[in-house]
Formats: sequence, C-alpha cells, structure tokens
Amino acid sequence: MKKFKVGVIGVGDISRAYLNNLKKYSDVVELYACATRSLEKSRRKAEEYGFKKPYGSGEELIADPEVDIVLNLTTPDVHYYYNLEALKAGKHVYSEKPLAATFAQGQEIMTLAKEKKLYVGCAPDTFMGGRLQEYRSVLDNGTIGNVIGGMASMVCRGWEWFHPNPGFYYQPGSGPLFDMGPYYLTALVSLLGPVESICAMGTRAEDVRIIQSEAQKGREVPVNVDTHIAANLKFKSGALINLCVSFDVWESEMPRMELYGTKGTLCMLEPDPCDGPNLFGGKVLLRTQKNCRWLAMPRSEEMLKTPWEEIEVRHQYNSISQAENSRGIGMVDMAYAIEEGRSNRASGDMALHVLEVMEGILRSAEENVFVRTSTDFMLPEAIPEDGSFQTVCNKK
Repeated sequence: MKKFKVGVIGVGDISRAYLNNLKKYSDVVELYACATRSLEKSRRKAEEYGFKKPYGSGEELIADPEVDIVLNLTTPDVHYYYNLEALKAGKHVYSEKPLAATFAQGQEIMTLAKEKKLYVGCAPDTFMGGRLQEYRSVLDNGTIGNVIGGMASMVCRGWEWFHPNPGFYYQPGSGPLFDMGPYYLTALVSLLGPVESICAMGTRAEDVRIIQSEAQKGREVPVNVDTHIAANLKFKSGALINLCVSFDVWESEMPRMELYGTKGTLCMLEPDPCDGPNLFGGKVLLRTQKNCRWLAMPRSEEMLKTPWEEIEVRHQYNSISQAENSRGIGMVDMAYAIEEGRSNRASGDMALHVLEVMEGILRSAEENVFVRTSTDFMLPEAIPEDGSFQTVCNKK
C-alpha cells in the first residue's frame, strides 16, 4: 500500500481534530507539509505534529512536488481557490465543507479533476461514523421498509454567544444553511441518494446581531443572509424530507433527524441542539409496529410509556466529542480508493450535489420557484462494522 504524503493548508482550530486522528493512519497517510499565512505558526505546528515541511503560504505547499494530497482546511471563502490550484498542480484534494462558495465554482473543480484524473473528497465525513452507518444498516436490511418521508432540524440561536469572531456566519456563503446544512444534507443524501427537486422559504429575525463573546462583546454584525430556512426536498427515491436550519431559535426539543418508512421510524433525538449528524456517534432509536403508541384509541397509560427501541451501534467511529473525533477518515478512505481504483465515499461528486441543493434552496426561497437539480452521484459504499475502508466492490 502506498503511503500518501499529505500537505495541510490551514492550521486553525479545526485542524487539531484532523491531525490527531490522521496520526493513527500512518500506514497510508504521512503528515508531510503544512502551511498558513504565518510561517512561524506553520513551524510551531510542524514541530507539534511532525510535519517535515512548514510553509508560509498555500501556494508554496502546492508547488512542493512531494505532496500527493492537499488537505484544505482554510476558511470557506478560499476553498475554491486552493482546491482548484491544487488540482492544476496535479494533486488530489480533500477539502473542508463546502466544496466551494457557489455551484458554478464546484462544477469547475469537478470538471478539472475529471480531466486530470484526480480525486476530490470533501467533508463532512460524519456520515461515515457509527450512528449514520447504523442507520444505513437498518435501511439496507429493510427494517423500516421504504423511506417515504422524514425531517431534519438544525435550530439554535447562532454562534455569536461563544465564537470569538462570528461576523462571517451572517454573510453570503455562510448562515445556518452553508455552515451546518452540509452535515444534515450529506447525511440524508448518503442514505437516500440524490435530491430531485426543491421548494423553500427563508427569512431572518434580525438585521443586526450583537456579539456576546468576550473578544468583541457588544460589536454589531450586519445580517446579510437568511437565518431561518424551511425547505421541502423531494428525493429521486420518492422520499419527501422537510429540512429546517436556523440561527433564530432559542430552544427546541425537535429530533435532529427522523426517517419515516413503510414499516417504522428511525429517530435521532438528542438533548443538545448541536448533537445531530455533525457528530460521528450517538443513539439510534427505532419504532415499528411492536412499539408503536398509536395502535389503539384511547391510548392507555402503559402505551404512552412505551419507550423507543435503542439499536446497538455496532460500527466504529462513535465519538460524540466536538474536539476529539474521527475527522479525516474521509481522506483516509480516499487514499485507499486511489490505490484500489474505486470511488471514494466522501466524494467530490456528492459534495457538488449538496452544494447544488443548498444553492437551489436559496434560489427557491428568493425567487419563489421550484428548483430541479442536475447533478448525480454514486451512493457511497457502506462501512464494514470493523471500520475498515478497503473494498473489492465499486471498482472503476
């Protein structure tokens, strides 16, 4: 098995979980180079994690002929630039989400990758975690039958309460849809396949936010994006999913996600509004005919107390920590995929579809129209329970 030399552009807070996790896969990836705008910061990160080459710019790292894969952990506004430059230089790319700021930019990235026969992967890879892989097993074995509908809800009060510099969350290219939407949409499409059509509405509770975190406490931030969006998504499979993403909600007890099948319901119910598909682990709750609470009227006290069945999560990658988790397994899988000549699971094609869906949601809300999608992707292979990535299926 070839060991791929990885060059990391962007060594901010999000890099720590990636780098701590990637060190566990030294048989297939080597943390070879790192780059940020401060060469001194790059040198400190290189010393901490054992990078051989620290650089003071992403361009210098991309020009290094030894780098095989560029791991792009920069801010979303420059994802497109570095992803494209890496591909031009003949490097495979794994990017933080979203793939680019616009669908057109994402198309350009994927067109170039296919022309140059290079791989593109993109976060989030949380769908490869234990909880959503257990969802996949339940769907694949027919426990809840055909999925006819569902809901996904990411609602909170925004990030100005704790983030030291939250202004960008309220500008185009971010907001609740582009910030958190990729986790929820990637979870859904990795289970159900591509979205066919979209109908959405959006609004915003305020035109200005007041930063509450200490670093900039009291500073006003203009709100230039919709901060409460409700969308109806029709999947090619026939499933109808209601999606709500919001930075305008003080509190909620809604499940993070539910899937409604002809034989039962899968539920992702957590007490913390952030504990949804953005985490690798968590509970998997099931109701079928045997524990349904609506089979007789009036419902008895005993029936009302019937609990959800908790499905044992047998798959690997089950961290529920925001700080220490399995970020980067999508890139590890991509390295195996390159060697095996198969499609990678956290694929650029799937990320491009998610980008098109998000842009379609915004367009539908702004123009009061139904939007049909044009992209497709190969449903990612399920992860074996032992957490291995290699597969003999899905060969090119």
